[in-house]
Amino acid sequence: MSVATFEARVTGAFGRQVRVRGPDGAEQPARPLGRGLGIVCGDTVRCRRDERHGEVHVLEVLPRRTALYRTNGRGGCEAVLANLTRLLVVIAPLPVPDLFVADRYLAAAESAHIAPLLVLNKADLEVAAPLGDALSGYALAGYQRLEVSAASGAGLESLRAACRGHTAALVGQSGVGKSSLAAQLIPAERIEIGALARAEEGRHTTTASRLFELPGGGALIDSPGVRDFAPALERLEPRSLGFVEVERLSGGCRFLDCQHLREPDCAVRAGVEHGSMHPRRYESYRRLRRLQHTLGPAHERAPRRGS
Repeated sequence: MSVATFEARVTGAFGRQVRVRGPDGAEQPARPLGRGLGIVCGDTVRCRRDERHGEVHVLEVLPRRTALYRTNGRGGCEAVLANLTRLLVVIAPLPVPDLFVADRYLAAAESAHIAPLLVLNKADLEVAAPLGDALSGYALAGYQRLEVSAASGAGLESLRAACRGHTAALVGQSGVGKSSLAAQLIPAERIEIGALARAEEGRHTTTASRLFELPGGGALIDSPGVRDFAPALERLEPRSLGFVEVERLSGGCRFLDCQHLREPDCAVRAGVEHGSMHPRRYESYRRLRRLQHTLGPAHERAPRRGS
């Protein structure tokens, strides 16, 4: 006699422990069957209830529509979050922002066809000149930016509207206030909020990604803060590495395989000189391209999309 299965959404993954939300809306723990499933928050999975032992088993991960990938400690590619439609890249005046981390999240989102949105939290604080200059570079690239404050509530209605109907994830450095924003967007949930360390470096409040249903529709994933983010290079768009300015300008390059580093008649480098691409963004692109060369051609041959 076959046992009925059901689809569920993964609301949290903690190593070999996961939590799923089934068709009835109830959230419960589940145990993966087999070691090769690679379940991440946001996945849709097929489950079976084991009445004898009173537990739910995850049988398979269903095909992902999108996924955010990173390079793991072994140099391989692994999914971080699944089935996103919007990536909220959060920066703030404090801690001092590492904009190269923000660039890499944006590049990963563009390459995975996940709509990115730049969120400046703690907008009530003074924006130092370097950050102001960087923000002008993002505007030049065409990125929409929301200025919000989890402390004062400023801009939160616009952020709610941007998330409505989406599966959105908050990503960024530790200490930029992602969990504070999540707590404001989902007041019914008890989301732990940390304080910024005295050295003005963020500390991790969220230790694992969690998915919450948004009032009014959609879902929000609160993810752990990072000090660095290494996107999976084989998942980046090969020609532009996910940099929208490079994609936009590269059609004018002399060579179709131009990598926009030292090649003659490169329209991207000319665009930097003429103000069509911010120099810091171009340096960020160069760093990723050099990293790709360092890691070797295996990263360039792997497919970019799929689960």
